[in-house]
Amino acid sequence: MFKSRSSNLKIHRTRPLVGVALVCAGSILLVSCSTVLSEAPTQVGGLPSGTPERPAVAPEYPAVHEMPPARATAVLTEEEKKKVEAELAAMRAAQARRAKASGEPE
Repeated sequence: MFKSRSSNLKIHRTRPLVGVALVCAGSILLVSCSTVLSEAPTQVGGLPSGTPERPAVAPEYPAVHEMPPARATAVLTEEEKKKVEAELAAMRAAQARRAKASGEPE
């Protein structure tokens, strides 16, 4: 029925510790995203010596809602598609013949 005072004291003592632990964990996560680490030595987790420098100005975000301009060239007709496919098949066959003649695996 009644809780003892010692159990209430344990709860009141651990709450601040849990809060401090959460704040510390959150600050560690925020610090890990910091650019300060990029200037640290490689042994501590900094960038390797061969990495390129960051650009002075950040690039703009791409315009997602803008449509690309219309194509200057037309799409291939059915006859052109068949011609291209026939050329590719001929090239593939010639490549296979050359590979077979030289003893390379296909």
